[in-house]
Amino acid sequence: MSFRKIIKLAGLYATSLLQNGRNAEFFRDIRTYCIFIGYPRTGHSLIGSLLDAHPRMIIAHEMDALIFLQHGFSRNQVFHLLLENSRKMAAAGRRHSGYSYEVPNQWQGRFEKLEVLGDKTGAQTAMGFYHDPGLLNVLRSKIDKELKFVHVIRNPYDILATMTRRSRRKTLDRNIDNLFKLCFSIAALKKHLPPEQIFDLRFESFVDAPKGHLEQLCSFLGVEADHRYLKDCASIVFKSPKKRRFDIQWNRQSILKVRDRMEAFSFLAGYTYYEEIAASTNPLPRVILIVVLALADL
Repeated sequence: MSFRKIIKLAGLYATSLLQNGRNAEFFRDIRTYCIFIGYPRTGHSLIGSLLDAHPRMIIAHEMDALIFLQHGFSRNQVFHLLLENSRKMAAAGRRHSGYSYEVPNQWQGRFEKLEVLGDKTGAQTAMGFYHDPGLLNVLRSKIDKELKFVHVIRNPYDILATMTRRSRRKTLDRNIDNLFKLCFSIAALKKHLPPEQIFDLRFESFVDAPKGHLEQLCSFLGVEADHRYLKDCASIVFKSPKKRRFDIQWNRQSILKVRDRMEAFSFLAGYTYYEEIAASTNPLPRVILIVVLALADL
């Protein structure tokens, strides 16, 4: 860890320790601690922001709470940092990567009664479990609340395309390896969790019917979702997820490599490279499909 990060951690430790008493009363009603696990570019920012808009939930934006727990912060210190993160993000319009995830008329950064608290750092958390499976026991002992894991899934080809476009330093092959490390980590974590502790959410299905899936997610976390909340949240959900897989050049070997590695993970069942092209009314994607299939047979 760099000296700069050590100094930052020390400052946050001191600040959260001093503020611990002031916010302690807010944490008395917390029943559930929510942890996002998953992959980069899967819609965590959107879904975390929608949950943060609920009057009984606070979901921080990419705070990476596990880091603080690993470095000796108490549960209430971490809770304080999560709350402050949510407040700051709400004041800034819940903006991330050029998008605003602000939900009108709702409770982002505030709460009526705080029953669910958490963090939407999905990929970093999954990679943390990959490097140190013992973190689950650390989390259980330090948080001492009911743990609920939200696993957001998206077509791996779309994830990989966005990862590759956003980072010039990492090749597609390296991103493929990193993505499946996360899949391995989550599959291993699932073996240590009862089914009622983890919620698999396909991002494409969520975007197609946000109200129904958000209501199910709230129920999983132990809170009710009223009609107004669901309506306001659905109003900021885009009409369809972008098919980023077609934004980069793929070769046959990479397409097949991803396909073959997906077979090891049941939660990726049904995803393919070609799924939306085949149904397209635009003749150009169909031409692309014919060419790619022809190359695959060579």
